[in-house]
Amino acid sequence: MVEMAPAMAPQAVARVKTLAREGVYDGLQFHRVIDGFVAQTGNPNNRDGGTSAHPDLPPEFQFRIPAEAATIVVERSDGIEGLVGAVPFAGVRLPDGRIRGWGAYCPGVAGMGRQADPGTANSEIFFMRAPARRLDHEYTVWGRVVQGQEAVLTVAVGEPPKVPDLMLKVRVAADLPPAERPRLQALDPAGPAFAARLAALKREKGAAFTVCDVDVPIREAPAPAAP
Repeated sequence: MVEMAPAMAPQAVARVKTLAREGVYDGLQFHRVIDGFVAQTGNPNNRDGGTSAHPDLPPEFQFRIPAEAATIVVERSDGIEGLVGAVPFAGVRLPDGRIRGWGAYCPGVAGMGRQADPGTANSEIFFMRAPARRLDHEYTVWGRVVQGQEAVLTVAVGEPPKVPDLMLKVRVAADLPPAERPRLQALDPAGPAFAARLAALKREKGAAFTVCDVDVPIREAPAPAAP
C-alpha cells in the first residue's frame, strides 16, 4: 500500500493513477533492484528508458504548502524536516507562513524515474530500500509505502534480476468496491502517542536524528459494527 502525496507532486500522482487504471503497470518486472538502494519498475518494455503512451512530465522536485498541512519533526536554524501525511520532506519556512519543501528519500519513499533530462519522468517508478538523501531535489517524490515495505526489501536483486519479481496487479484503492477497500488507520501525527514516539526516537538517535528515522504506524482498522 502506497500513500500518494498530491500536495507534493500532483502531476506525478495523477500519472500513476492513470497508468494503474489503464492496466499499464500490471505484470511489469522490477527490472532494476539494487541492494541498499532502490527497487525500480514501471517501464512497459521492462528495462530502463521505456515510456508509456503519455507525454513526459515536468519535474516536481519542490512544492509549497500551508504550514498546517505538515507535521514538523525537526526544526533547525537552517531548515525543517517533517511529514505530509506519511511522506517525509525537508524544507524551509517562508515569510508568508507557508513551507517550501522537497521530498526526502527515506526508506519506503516512492519516486519517479527519469533519464538525464529532469523533464523526462513518464511511467517509471521506484521504491526506496534504504535512505538515499542524495536523491533529494533530483527526483520527484510522489508517495511512500505504508504497508508492505517487506515486499520492497525481498524482491529479487539485479540489473536485471535473473528471475525478476513482478507487479502482478496495481489498483487505486478508491476505485475498489467499498467492501474490498483496505481499511487502514494511521497514528495521528498531531496526537500524544505520536509525540511520545517522536520524543523517544530523538532521545535514542541524539544529534543524528532525521526525518528518515520517523514513520507513521499503520494498522488494519476494525470492521464497522453491524447495524
